[in-house]
Amino acid sequence: MPHTNPDVALLVFAKAPRPGAVKTRLVPLLGAEGAAALHRRLTVRTLAAARDSALGEIELHAAPDCDDPFLTACAHEYGARLVPQVAGDLGTRMAAALEAALSRSARAILVGTDCPVLTPHHLHQANSALRDADAVLVPTEDGGYALVGLARHDARLFSGIHWGTERVMDETRTRLTELGWRWRELETLWDVDRPADYQRLQALAINAGPLSDSPAETGS
Repeated sequence: MPHTNPDVALLVFAKAPRPGAVKTRLVPLLGAEGAAALHRRLTVRTLAAARDSALGEIELHAAPDCDDPFLTACAHEYGARLVPQVAGDLGTRMAAALEAALSRSARAILVGTDCPVLTPHHLHQANSALRDADAVLVPTEDGGYALVGLARHDARLFSGIHWGTERVMDETRTRLTELGWRWRELETLWDVDRPADYQRLQALAINAGPLSDSPAETGS
């Protein structure tokens, strides 16, 4: 087993891959089943990065609940603790998850599953940044962020943000300034949300090997 750091919690937010409920902006291109398959591949890739970082305990925060067979299999394959996301908008759900994690760990790092180029190196960079900063973020090209890490908690950081828009990162910077927190921003990455992003992902898969959508196919 790789060495892990009990001072760090790694939180992965993932939806159940139900056709028509995930990657909806890619349904016209891939169909509902194809978009769900893509979501599974991205989820597996993110969990593999979390595991390979060997930073700390992995928590797989499932939506809408913990009953989905794919997410259950992922939790088993990657040694993650499967927990349900609370009700509410994305900000409410992230705030609750991070608050709970910080009650047990000195630092907490939360990621979604939309960023295929997020690596263990980025997770290590985030963890290092939190030794001197209150927060760390990985911005994305679409104006959001792929990672948020905290060494302290305040729900106001996630309140009143226009989630899913190009304003997310700018509004988050405003909140951080209002809170008087020190924060670090790592290199800007990209998410897979739209057809152009999918073409970029296809090029990445050609260069780095196929992306599996089954946890069992990735090895352990």
